[in-house]
Amino acid sequence: MRPTKAHFLRVSAEQESSAQAETLDGATAYELMLHQLAVHKRSLQQIQSKEAKAEFKAKILPEYLPWIEGALEKGTGYQDNVLMTWLTWSIDCGNYALAIRIGEYALFHDLVLPDGFSRTTGTLIAEEFADKAKISRDIKTDFDLAVLVNVNALTQEQDMPDEVRAKLLKEIGLLQKENNQIAALENLKRAMELNNNVGVKQDIDKLTKVVDKLQSENTDKTE
Repeated sequence: MRPTKAHFLRVSAEQESSAQAETLDGATAYELMLHQLAVHKRSLQQIQSKEAKAEFKAKILPEYLPWIEGALEKGTGYQDNVLMTWLTWSIDCGNYALAIRIGEYALFHDLVLPDGFSRTTGTLIAEEFADKAKISRDIKTDFDLAVLVNVNALTQEQDMPDEVRAKLLKEIGLLQKENNQIAALENLKRAMELNNNVGVKQDIDKLTKVVDKLQSENTDKTE
């Protein structure tokens, strides 16, 4: 993207988000971004592979970053479907830091997902990150525990199905097993309270024995 175009989009987003007399929907720059988004959505419809879709989203992200940054820096909370689409797309293409920044902004301003999404914003954030962590666990690759802890804190006050919260707590607990057994046990127990079928019973049984032993050893040391 040319520097002049990037500057134009950033400034436009800042100006439109700061406007008090009109909504974003009436903004020419906003309509331009929505048009570009529609073009890219049509391109995505021609791609069948989820992996290829994610690669395409990562490739086009720089075209939207000036708008996203402008909205986040100067925004006053108007509904922005470009921004909210990139909340989901940034998770898809693995840009978790950007997704969390957009998520914080969206939840603070009570923004909703565009038409076609059935989940609430908080539910989508929690579930999508939990699913990403599960995929990493299944293929035995690392996933940053701090990301999930951040997501859990971010969505703590959000209403969502118990099963979704349980999925997130399960992934947090499983990532904590090696280095923080007490916290892991608490999160896995809470996950099971929320959804008895979440699949952590064996992990709870094993961790309970480990934690009981640790606590017993600590008691012996203090006596």
